[in-house]
Amino acid sequence: MAFRVHPLLVLLMLAAAALACVAPAAPTAVVSPSADSDGTAEVGAAIVENLAAAGINPLTGQPAANPGDLERRPMVVKISNAPPLVRPQAGLGSADMVFEHLVEGGLTRFSAVFYGQAPTRVGSIRSARLIDLELTPMFQGLLIFSGASTGVESRLNAADFAGRLYKAVAYGLPYAWRDETIEAPHNLFVNLAALWELAAQQGNGLRPALNGLTFSNTLPLGGSADGRRIDVRYPATRVVWEYDAALGVYRRTADGMAHLDGNTLQPITAANVVVVYAEHQDTDIVESQWEGVTSYSIDIRLAGEGEAVLFRDGQRTGGRWVRPARDGLIGLRTVDGQMLDLKPGITWVQVVRLAGQQNPGAEWVRWE
Repeated sequence: MAFRVHPLLVLLMLAAAALACVAPAAPTAVVSPSADSDGTAEVGAAIVENLAAAGINPLTGQPAANPGDLERRPMVVKISNAPPLVRPQAGLGSADMVFEHLVEGGLTRFSAVFYGQAPTRVGSIRSARLIDLELTPMFQGLLIFSGASTGVESRLNAADFAGRLYKAVAYGLPYAWRDETIEAPHNLFVNLAALWELAAQQGNGLRPALNGLTFSNTLPLGGSADGRRIDVRYPATRVVWEYDAALGVYRRTADGMAHLDGNTLQPITAANVVVVYAEHQDTDIVESQWEGVTSYSIDIRLAGEGEAVLFRDGQRTGGRWVRPARDGLIGLRTVDGQMLDLKPGITWVQVVRLAGQQNPGAEWVRWE
C-alpha cells in the first residue's frame, strides 16, 4: 500500500503547529489510518520521528501490542552463540533486532535488542565486547551483560552510559540466576521484565527518541531476485538464511542445524536480513588466554557509513549503512542516497569484515 499525504492532512498539521504553544507536543510520525492484512502499518519513508509516541515500535515498524511497553529504554542483551550447547538460546526470537558479530577465535556473539517484548528468561548471558560501546548509545539503551575483560569493562565504566550498565552477575533473583542443569559459564539467564522494572525505579526508564529506520510493505526499487538464500560464513561458524515465501520471512540455520528459540522451540525468523560490512581492527585488549594462546578484543567500527546489503521478501538490494550521530540508529540508504525501507518486522544484522579484510577460504557472504 502506498503512502500519500492528503492536502487536508497538511492543513491539519499547520493548524496543529499553530496550537503547539498551548497544546502538548504531538508525535511527528504519521502512520496510515489503516493496516495491511498482517496487522502492520505502513510508515512513510520520510516520516521517521517519534514512532513510539504514535504507538509504533520504531525498531520493527509494527504497532505495539501495548503502546505503554514503548515507554522505556531498549535493552542491548549479550547472548552467547558458542559452544553449540548454548543453543537454542532462550528468548532470542523475541528480540526486535539482533546484531551478530565476530569475537575472538572466529566465533560470533549476539547483541540482541529488546524493546517491544519482555521475556522472563533470556540467555545464556555472556560478556560484553567493544562493539557494545557503539550499540548501547546507538539505541540509547540499557546494556545487559555478564561482565567483560578488564580493558573492555574499564571503557564501559568510563562511558557516558555507565549508569545504564546491568552486570548480571551482580544481581540475584528475580533479575538474574544460574541454571544449575547447564554447564557454567553458559548457564546465566535474566528476566527482562524484572530488569525493566528495576531500571524504571533507578531512573533509567525514560523512552529515548529512536529515529533512523524506515519501513514499508512495498518492495524497494532496483532490487534483484537473488535474495532467497543468504550464506554468511564467519571463520568458525556459518549462518544460512532461507526465504519462506509462504510466511514472508527468512528462516535461520546455524552450522547446519535449524536455529530455534529456547523458550518457544519455534524457528528463529526475520523479516529482514541486513549484511553490514564494517572495519574490524585488532586491539591490545586481552580477552582470553588458553593453552598459551592469547586472544585479543576486536574493535568493530560502526560510525559514519559503509556498504550494506538488504534482504527482504526474497529480494536483494545493495546500499549503504549510515550512522552520522553516535546516539542515532544505524539506517539504510540506496546507492543514490534515498531511504532504503525495511519490511515491518524483526531485523537481523550480520556484521562482517570489509571484503578486503576477509580470508576468502574461511569467510564469505553469498546469496542466490
